[in-house]
Amino acid sequence: MSSPSELGNASSVPLQFLLFIDDRPNSQDSVQEIGQCLTKLLEGHSHDLQILQISKHPHLVEHFRLVATPSLIKIQPEPRQVLAGSNIIQQLHKWWPRWQQELETDSGQEDTVQSPSCPREISSVGYSGELMKMSDELFLLKKDKEELLQQIQFKDQILAMLAHDLRSPLTAASIAVDTLELLQHKPIEEQKPALRSQLLHQARKQFKIMDRLIEDILQASKNLNSQFQVQGSPLAIADLCQEILELYQVKFSKKNLSITYDIPKDLPNVFADEELIRQVIANLLDNAIKYTPPHGSITVGALHRTTQKVQVSITDNGPGIPNSKQETIFEGHFRLQRDEQTDGYGLGLSLCRKIIQAHYGQIWVDSRPKQGSSFHFTLPVYR
Repeated sequence: MSSPSELGNASSVPLQFLLFIDDRPNSQDSVQEIGQCLTKLLEGHSHDLQILQISKHPHLVEHFRLVATPSLIKIQPEPRQVLAGSNIIQQLHKWWPRWQQELETDSGQEDTVQSPSCPREISSVGYSGELMKMSDELFLLKKDKEELLQQIQFKDQILAMLAHDLRSPLTAASIAVDTLELLQHKPIEEQKPALRSQLLHQARKQFKIMDRLIEDILQASKNLNSQFQVQGSPLAIADLCQEILELYQVKFSKKNLSITYDIPKDLPNVFADEELIRQVIANLLDNAIKYTPPHGSITVGALHRTTQKVQVSITDNGPGIPNSKQETIFEGHFRLQRDEQTDGYGLGLSLCRKIIQAHYGQIWVDSRPKQGSSFHFTLPVYR
């Protein structure tokens, strides 16, 4: 048997095969069984078997239109034939007599000369394998190029927004600091303590806005254009929600919000990355606090939706989201018109979607204008 890197050395072997496998542990058992079967059946006939993993050769999988693994493809002698599924050994025993006849027929025939206007079909597994390998690499390079261009475009947009959005709070903070400096040089009786306190408050507020903008940028550049590496483990989602709510008590009290906790005690554990899910819950709570009016209410609930999924919901009684925008809000950089005068870039929900999708879950919103919003996401139950 040959490795994929040796495809170019097999052009002279009369019997040539490609075996496509996946990354399941029992795939190596299939390789060994099929290899032994070929060696026994083809005794006295030289042959070449190439092993290819489908995850490393997606273009070849598409080229051969493979729908199952393992898949054994007979390249030579022609015609090409695909054997797939769990009974490849039985199929080999069935087809070997016919292949043997084809070998005997081919050995008595000379190569057919093709005219220049009709290119010769590539029949060598070595040559065609190298050609398909290059096509596969070209496909991956194009994909990488597209992703890099998207990242460059995203970073350009972020830099432009950062330069624009930092200007206003920076100007306001500078004015407050300059005014404080002027007051400092005046006699004590003219320094106006109330004004000094107001200016200090204004400066701190603007610095917090700048800090939030920079934090959003760093978080987005770190996660938005990359694949999350989920470190899954059993997670008590009820305990995590309770822990986060306790940390948010100060934020709730500032707006006199009432909080309802509706999570059953017998809720099963989920299989998830605790830090990533903490980020999702915190982001949804921040949004709920931001849009819920003073003395409003927020509900954090969960339910065992199916035998395989747990659903977590965060509901507010804020202004709601128009039906036409309920899917768009999860896209990167999208902001509702009501948010255009507030700090932030609208990246939070996009990050939430990426995190939940990395956990093979779903996230969505149910909302009606002036009646509040309910954000829901699902996570797999730990087995």
